[in-house]
Amino acid sequence: MLRGFLTVGGWTMLSRVLGLVRDQLLAAFLGAGPVQDAYQVAFRLPNMFRQLFGEGALNTAFVPLFSGMLATEGPDRARRFASETFSVLLTWLTMIAVLGEVFMPQVVRVIAAGFPLDGDRYHMAVTLSRITFPYLVLICAAALVSGVLNGLHRFGVAAAAYVSFNVVGIASIFLLTPLTGDVARAAAWGVTASGVAQLGLLLLAVRRAGFRLMLLPPRLTARIHTLIRRMAIGCLGSGVSQINLLVDTIIASYLPPGSVSFIYFADRINQLPLGVLGAAAGTTLLPVLSRHVAAEDHDGAHGAQNRAIDYAMILTLPAALGMMVLAQPIIATLFQHGAFTPRDAMLSAQSLRAFAIGLPAFVLIKVLAPGFFARGDTATPVRVGLFTLTLNFVLNLLLMHPLHHAGPPLASSLAAIVNVATLGFLLRRRGILRISTTTLSRVGRMALAALGMAAVLMMLDLTALGPLAVQHGPLRIMALGVLVMAGMLAYGAGLQVLGVMELRVAAAMLRARLARRRGRPA
Repeated sequence: MLRGFLTVGGWTMLSRVLGLVRDQLLAAFLGAGPVQDAYQVAFRLPNMFRQLFGEGALNTAFVPLFSGMLATEGPDRARRFASETFSVLLTWLTMIAVLGEVFMPQVVRVIAAGFPLDGDRYHMAVTLSRITFPYLVLICAAALVSGVLNGLHRFGVAAAAYVSFNVVGIASIFLLTPLTGDVARAAAWGVTASGVAQLGLLLLAVRRAGFRLMLLPPRLTARIHTLIRRMAIGCLGSGVSQINLLVDTIIASYLPPGSVSFIYFADRINQLPLGVLGAAAGTTLLPVLSRHVAAEDHDGAHGAQNRAIDYAMILTLPAALGMMVLAQPIIATLFQHGAFTPRDAMLSAQSLRAFAIGLPAFVLIKVLAPGFFARGDTATPVRVGLFTLTLNFVLNLLLMHPLHHAGPPLASSLAAIVNVATLGFLLRRRGILRISTTTLSRVGRMALAALGMAAVLMMLDLTALGPLAVQHGPLRIMALGVLVMAGMLAYGAGLQVLGVMELRVAAAMLRARLARRRGRPA
């Protein structure tokens, strides 16, 4: 599982870094104004469907069924089930896409309810949304094919395909802008083109794995009925974070122009550790848990869940505290170029600090939810999701006026903390989550090391490094690099002193692994 965790995390990290490059271009060309707001609304809708249905409810419902069939009924029956699901999914998504294109003005009125109907932001959002909406069909189909590859334990291929989204997106900004006349439309066409690239790469990978999917006449078989039922009640349970972000977007549309953009750029930084660590933990844990549960290996299931918590928290805790302390230098260094002003960077940093408060909870949701999904229970997470969704909406209403653009991110963070606490309580009460004293001790020592790192960063930020990191020019890149390196060294030293990680043991394990790969005795 650790190998899968590192593989998925590595590819996701590369994808996220390229995503930051794409976002830097959008910030430089569009700034944080009405056009940027319109583009982010247009991208939010298909992206929400991708993570809610494609990577959320569909993946969590499909992977346990598919993995179980592989283990108990063989590859032929599993291939047939995957092909039937692929055919039904394409039919259903195509119908949704057609309806979305026809009724897009009404859809935008819902997801950006605060945009004046006679304003440029609304009309631009409708135009851009019609360009990006076909991405929904392509990426949800790609997510299913990724689920097949993950069920076959080919995590690297599935994770690598998502890099193409940002590669195509970056290329589109440069190549399509002369044809479309503006950057926003070029970026929107790049979203849809990236869906074509991802689906094509994944279908090729499945074919090379000897597991070719076929297009069959769509039929609602008993297994498809089971899948749909689990998906229907699992949408909110697995996708509550995405729905919370949609709620944040709706609330932000009522705030001053630029608020949607401030929240978006802050979320992009927050999504770097969340996407790398949360996605890696959830993606690799679910098929492992499903196989342990199918084999009735309860000790193995508990051990896998403990390891996933350990792997995720060792990097999530310092990431959260680091973003709280260095929010403005990070935003300024990455996005304060061209039309993105120092004021925009300062306001986005406020949103980032609010997101960082809930980062450990966002990641732990990805780790705990598979405990239900692997056992075929999608009803419990949806009940928890409905409760926290309601809580998020209430908190948004309470915080939007006093905190403005920082209100929606803080509401999502507080709702995520309640969500993960409730999931953990229910799993523990049912006896399907036993966090070992070793895991609790290690996570506690990780938290102490992260607090020590944060103290070091705060002291350094008060020196000349802090002001230098938010100024214009290449010196701010060097200043932020020094701050990040100092944080890494401080955290690593804390882990060593507190006995969480022994560098000599880790180095010996790395040398032994490299020796085995070269075919020499360790």
